[in-house]
Amino acid sequence: MILRHATSLAALAFATVLPPVISMALPTSAAMAAEATDADRKLQALYNAEWPWRMKEFARSADPDGGRAKASDHLPSVTAASQQKRYEYWTGILKQLDAIPVDQLSHEEKINAAVFRESIWAMAMNIRYKTYEAPFNSDTFFWGGLNPRTPYSNAEDYRLYLSRMKDVPRYFDENIVNMKAGIKRGYTVPRVSIEGRDKTIEAFVSPGTDNPFYDAFRNMPDTIPADQRQALQAEAQAAIRDSVAPAYAKLLAFMRTEYMPKARKTIDAYSLPDGKAFYQDQIKEYTTLDYTPQQIHEIGLKEVARIDADMKQTMKDAKWNGTFKEFLTFLRTDPQFYAKTPKELLSLSAYVVKKMDGKLKDTFNLLPRYRFTILPVPDAIAPIYTSGRGGLDSCLMNTYELPSRPLYSIPALTLHECNPGHSFQAAYALEAPDRPIFRGQTYFSGYGEGWGLYTEWLGKKMGIYESPYEEFGRQTFEMWRAVRLVIDTGMHSMGWTRQQAIDYMTEHTALAPLDIQNEVDRYIAWPGQALAYKLGEISIRNLRAEAEKELGDKFDQRPFHDTLLGMGSVPLTVMEAEMRAFIAREKAKHANAAD
Repeated sequence: MILRHATSLAALAFATVLPPVISMALPTSAAMAAEATDADRKLQALYNAEWPWRMKEFARSADPDGGRAKASDHLPSVTAASQQKRYEYWTGILKQLDAIPVDQLSHEEKINAAVFRESIWAMAMNIRYKTYEAPFNSDTFFWGGLNPRTPYSNAEDYRLYLSRMKDVPRYFDENIVNMKAGIKRGYTVPRVSIEGRDKTIEAFVSPGTDNPFYDAFRNMPDTIPADQRQALQAEAQAAIRDSVAPAYAKLLAFMRTEYMPKARKTIDAYSLPDGKAFYQDQIKEYTTLDYTPQQIHEIGLKEVARIDADMKQTMKDAKWNGTFKEFLTFLRTDPQFYAKTPKELLSLSAYVVKKMDGKLKDTFNLLPRYRFTILPVPDAIAPIYTSGRGGLDSCLMNTYELPSRPLYSIPALTLHECNPGHSFQAAYALEAPDRPIFRGQTYFSGYGEGWGLYTEWLGKKMGIYESPYEEFGRQTFEMWRAVRLVIDTGMHSMGWTRQQAIDYMTEHTALAPLDIQNEVDRYIAWPGQALAYKLGEISIRNLRAEAEKELGDKFDQRPFHDTLLGMGSVPLTVMEAEMRAFIAREKAKHANAAD
């Protein structure tokens, strides 16, 4: 899963379409502007006006030189009034989009229009359902991610950070007001999926330098003069003592005494206000497809059956003579499959990254220059965090509870989250072709997570997996994503219980019990998001199969991958159309070369 601050029952409505990392593409080139149609110019005026408005609303400042946008000196407003203002603005944008004739747009602007519409619709839709009244889920929280994982490089960024620290009380108070409104109308995160999540607040209640907000001030760069460093550190200690710690203490008390006791006991999206329509729209947001829950459930059942057969064959390849259930028990309990230290797990992940580095030239023509690091998941959130998440600057691996982190799963996890998955994907986006700025900022889960899961399968073709156990780890990850199709739709639209979902995942995957419980709780609290992975991967693998069939021995995966990542995050329908156009161009090129 790519790093981001989105939630399903919705931290901030806008967060669902912002990627984990903000990358800025250059404006449309002069040549393209000269060829623009009237419809193109109307569309360009619309998204060029909306983008700076959106950045201001989200409290972000753009680099005038086209670099990455960054947080400004305050946190965004999340009041009901500010949300309503955004809703009215975005519904107005959608009406203006409807007035632009799509058939008169140039090819590139048709893609821009599709991306723009889908993202604006998602933001407006979340506000319409008031998802901001439940601003967190089982592993992603509005109170998390406000402190950086690494130090800033200059004094100005530290000053901006200090201003945001002082704004935490206002930001938290607005979220608490929203959460109280959600309680009143029966719209909360399900209680079962947030059990123990209050503990993620505890570390931030400290008024001293052991508060995680102070971490960025411990090793400030020497380029900042010593007297300035000392002054900034002193200001940070005051801000933590007077603003940050009291705000977190207030939030912790609210969570424990009011929110958690009153959180709903039901787990399904259908039980929410207008729940059936809400779940269907969540499916649309995350998958960018119009499938019904029943259709997705059936796809999941078919995939589970197919992968189950593959796993049983791999079990035979490992020369296991017992039952499948016994094999899963062996994998979950034998010490040979588990790291003894966090460094051992992190080292294996780093080895897989470097092994894949040696394969990149055979996988892509364009190799991005930006580099990421591998870090452990922070201690404050590790107990309830997923196994790993990747983003532009870093790829996180969870080293908490090592007996729950099988090493045979690390290769697939690393490919998905780090290289050539999300961290590589984010770096690739930095060097994408010139496009409107919003294209570099928009993230669709079906596309992004589909790519991540596809890279796990690609690792098999690239020789990354070194044993039947590692191949079984890949298969259990693929099964994990297939099972999600069954479980998510089962719980949210078909009356499945939490225990039923846990039992189904336990039966079909080799995931550790802790991972299984955390994952099921995530699906409960984040309806629809988990559906994107497998549906996106199915789409990409089907497109590759089409390309291989049409091009035969002329198929080259390097331009195929360059084209796929080069278009940036787009709805799956757009991705499929663009990749089929690529296949047609390649076929014509080779036919002409043969003449």
